[in-house]
Amino acid sequence: MLSKSQISFIKSLHQKKYRKEHSLFIVEGIKSIKEFFQSSYQIHTIFYNSEQYNLLPKLPANINLFEVKNAELDKISALQTPQGFLALIHIPKNRELALTALKNQFTLVLDGVQDPGNMGTIIRTADWFGFKNIICSTDCVEVFNPKTVQATMGSLARVNIYEADLPAFLEKNTIPVFGALLDGESIYKTQWGTEGLVILGNEGKGISAEVIKKINKPVTIPRIGEAESLNVAVSAAIFCAELVRVRN
Repeated sequence: MLSKSQISFIKSLHQKKYRKEHSLFIVEGIKSIKEFFQSSYQIHTIFYNSEQYNLLPKLPANINLFEVKNAELDKISALQTPQGFLALIHIPKNRELALTALKNQFTLVLDGVQDPGNMGTIIRTADWFGFKNIICSTDCVEVFNPKTVQATMGSLARVNIYEADLPAFLEKNTIPVFGALLDGESIYKTQWGTEGLVILGNEGKGISAEVIKKINKPVTIPRIGEAESLNVAVSAAIFCAELVRVRN
């Protein structure tokens, strides 16, 4: 049985302030939790409903297991319908972003993406297409937000997320910088080469003025109909698909 202080502590991790303070984030659902077993992430505790215990694989001895009732899961879950399992996972220390690690590949760069669902979907999409790294500006939504984590469906375990001051980072960068802009060249006519950073902007404002200055190859997804814009996660999927196609 969970104590009031335990419930209060877990619920506090729904907020960025306390995730940062305790270096822990929440993952819900056994399918998503399993994805972290084979990753570099360290699992702190798994809370489970006894009725679904048989779904747990054999776990390392250093992972804490805690049986809880459905009513307790309801209290600590960020979901409307809890999925029987909730894990607390350590947030890794900030990874150092080495420019050499970005050579000979394409990397998504997100400038001011704010919606947790969009962020999670982009991470999941990158994983599907085999992209290993994503660079986020400092004003992007936090990737450990419960809604973001849930939207990744476990892909967060496989995609390295880096945070960077984009103007400063791009100043040091030596590989081509492609940016999604309405007046850019069609992505289907672009000479992509073998490497590059592909920048996608904020849902409402697009790419910031400071970052636009660093783009040397503006590109766009050609519009056929009358819609004003594309959702940023949809755009990311189209870019990823085209980049994989031209590389192969």
